[in-house]
Parts: sequence; C-alpha cells; structure tokens
Amino acid sequence: MQRASTRPGGVLHPHAARGQFALTRHLPADDLSPWIERHWTVRWDLRGRPPHVQETLPHPCVNLAITDRGAALHGCETRRTGVQLGGEGRVFGTKFRPGAFFPFLRRPLSQLTDRSVPLREVFGPAADELAAAVLACDDDTAQVARVEAFLRARSPAPDPSVDRVLEVVRLALEHPAIARVEQLAELAQIPARTLQRLFRRYVGVGPKWVIRCFRLHEAAERLAAGRVLDGARLAAELGYFDQAHFIHDFKALIGSAPSEYAARCAAQAAMPSPGHEPCA
Repeated sequence: MQRASTRPGGVLHPHAARGQFALTRHLPADDLSPWIERHWTVRWDLRGRPPHVQETLPHPCVNLAITDRGAALHGCETRRTGVQLGGEGRVFGTKFRPGAFFPFLRRPLSQLTDRSVPLREVFGPAADELAAAVLACDDDTAQVARVEAFLRARSPAPDPSVDRVLEVVRLALEHPAIARVEQLAELAQIPARTLQRLFRRYVGVGPKWVIRCFRLHEAAERLAAGRVLDGARLAAELGYFDQAHFIHDFKALIGSAPSEYAARCAAQAAMPSPGHEPCA
C-alpha cells in the first residue's frame, strides 16, 4: 500500500499538535483514484493527559469517517472545525477528490455543505456492516482494503464533469495569483456562470470560496513555518488587492490576525514535543 504525502494539509497550529495524535495517509488503489484522493487514519492516546482540541481548515471535498460511533459522510465545511481528543481513540477516513462524490450521491453536493450525515443514508444498512468491519481491523492496510472493496462494489460510471471540476481545482491551486472567478473561468475556458453552477452541483461551494480557501491554506502554512517576513508581499503573492482584505479573510477563517497566528506558532515551535509527531 502506497503512502501519500504527510504534509499537515490544513492542520492549524501544527507545532502544538506534536505528540497529541498520529496522522497517517495512504494513496488509494489505481482503479479508485479517479474518485479518492487518499485514505487517512488518526490515532491518539492521551490517557493521563489533558484533552487536546485540534482545529483544521476546510477542504473542497467530502470525507467518509468511521469511528466507534459509526460511519458518516462529512460534506464540505466552509469554516474551520475543532475536535476535542481525549483518552484513547482512532478514526479511519477516506477523502474524496473535489467533485468526485457526486457520482455516488447523484444529488447536488450543496445539500451536504456544512453537514454530516450517516453513511447509511446514502448506501443503506451495508454502511453499518462496513463500520463494524473496519473497526475490527487492527492495521491500516486491512482497513483500507475493507473500505475500497465497499466502494469498488458501488463504483459509478465515469463522469466527464468530475474531470472538469478536478482540472479547474488544479488550476486554482497552481496559480496563486488568481483572485477572481472570472480569471479562473478564463484560464479554464469555461463561462463564469457555468463554472458557478458546476461547482455548486459537484463540490457544494462556489469557485470563489475554493480560490480563497486555497490562498488561506497557503498563508497559514507559510506563517506556521516562519517563512513570512513581509505581510504585504504575502498578500500580493496570494492575489489580494491589498493587505487589509487579506487580513480580514485570514481572521474570518483562522480566528486571528496573520501576525498573531505566526507569533503563536513560533512560540509553540519552541516548546518540546510530548511524544510522537502528528504526521507519521
């Protein structure tokens, strides 16, 4: 089984997360890669230690998550989320590519935006059997095999619109100077209104939100790593008209100003780690 990238990928305050949990990512089988970006597992053992609240930034995709409470689908979140980890526990997840869950759901993904629903609502009682089987497995390889067999048996027909969405998302990610939907539409050679409708149906959010999300992911990652010396320059590199608009968007999603976030991350980086790294 191939291992995927171990970059934090939206984990806020990554230095404070050291030693609190272990995050492992795995690439999907080739035949499922058109729909699945990666599988992931989170394990923690905080017995005898204070609980840890971990915040993460949103991604424009659907996640399937299996815990001891069952299996659920999590639509695209438009805000940062926080989860309290305490005692001992684990989660197995599958992250679908942007737009790639639509062929399974066959309904606009906007119906799942900022929502979580039991997996059985989409796949029926077999979802509960899947959750039990995954939780009975002791290692990642067996868990991945169980979930992939379940999804493979329900693989949808190819959908050209998924490929279009993925290409537009790639363009938004790889061209940080793009700040407006019109710019992205021109680069993708898709009318802006068509692009809006496509994203609402297949992703659950509009392309403007995706552009902003990627820019703020990049900003948070650079600030946490201490790679920002000039805030105005960072704002310009991320396509913002001025620094004030960048600060406004950053505070709205991350919860603090860029300078405050950078200072807090620097202080956390200087503290010793209590255990294993968050990204295995």
